Amino acid sequence: MTGSLHFFGAAIGFGMIVIGAGLGIGKLAAAAADGIARQPNAADKITGAVNLPLFLLEGVAILAEVFALLIVLK
Repeated sequence: MTGSLHFFGAAIGFGMIVIGAGLGIGKLAAAAADGIARQPNAADKITGAVNLPLFLLEGVAILAEVFALLIVLK
């Protein structure tokens, strides 16, 4: 019974990780699209400034999933 509860907790954790990352990436992309719509001439600068936080956010989500798997499997 305890083993199945660990997997259930990990599944809830994975869901929260994916929802959080999705919300963060969506907010960054929406802000970038809004900025580009307001200032089309600055599209290159806006895109460049948004790429790094997007990559970092995705990396944090992947690391969180790996840590959750390690906790369950140990």
